[in-house]
Amino acid sequence: MTKLSVNINKIATLRNARGGNVPDVLKVALDCEKFGAQGITVHPRPDQRHIRFDDVYKLKENITTEFNIEGYPGENFINMVIDVKPAQVTLVPDAPDAITSNAGWDTLKNKSFLQEVIYRFKNAGIRTSIFVDTKLQNIENAKQTGTNRIELYTEPYAINYIKNKENAVAPFADAAILANNLGLGINAGHDLNLQNLKYFAQHIPGLLEVSIGHALISDALYFGLQKTIALYLRELYCEK
Repeated sequence: MTKLSVNINKIATLRNARGGNVPDVLKVALDCEKFGAQGITVHPRPDQRHIRFDDVYKLKENITTEFNIEGYPGENFINMVIDVKPAQVTLVPDAPDAITSNAGWDTLKNKSFLQEVIYRFKNAGIRTSIFVDTKLQNIENAKQTGTNRIELYTEPYAINYIKNKENAVAPFADAAILANNLGLGINAGHDLNLQNLKYFAQHIPGLLEVSIGHALISDALYFGLQKTIALYLRELYCEK
C-alpha cells in the first residue's frame, strides 16, 4: 500500500510570517499522524525560511511515523541529517533561492557527487531517495549512485493531466517499470492533489510513498485537516 507523507513546510511558512509559534508545527505534525498520515516530510532550506533546523530536531523527538527530510545535500544539511537520523533522506538539486523544487537530478552529471553523499547517509543507517524526472537514463544512473529509492518529480504529470491524463501518466508508468526492474523503490511528489492522485496511484506499479504538502494544506483550509487527510487516503486506497 502506498504511504501518505504530509509535507508540513507550509505550516512553518505561515508561522514564520508572524513570528511566535502559531500555528504550532509540532502539533500539526502530531495531528497529521493522529488523523492517519503514515509519514511527515520537511524540507529545511539554508535560509530556514520555513522549516528551521530546530524544528527538525523537535519533530524527530516526538513523531512516531516515518520521518523524511528532503533538501539539497550541502555540508550543513548532511551533518544535520546524520545527527537526526530520520527514516529517509530525499536529495533534491534545488538552488538555495529556489521557491520550491522544480527539477530532478541529472544523475549522470552528478553521479560521483551523489555516490559520495549517499554513501555517507547509508553508512549512518538512513534510507536514501533522490528526486528524478522520467528520463530513463536518469533512472538507470540513479541505480548506480547507490540510492535505495527514487522520488518521481510529478509536476509535469499534474500539468498535463488536465489535457490528457493517459498521456500524462505514461512516462511515469514507464519510469516506474524500469525502476522496479532495477530494484529501486518508488516515491513521488510535487503538485499531486485530490483531482489527480487517484489516477496516478492506479497507474504507477510499486508506488511506495507520496509526499504531499501544498495542495493538502490548502485543502485543509476548506475541509479541515482531519477530513483532508481522510480524503487523500481515500484516493490512495480506493479500489483499482
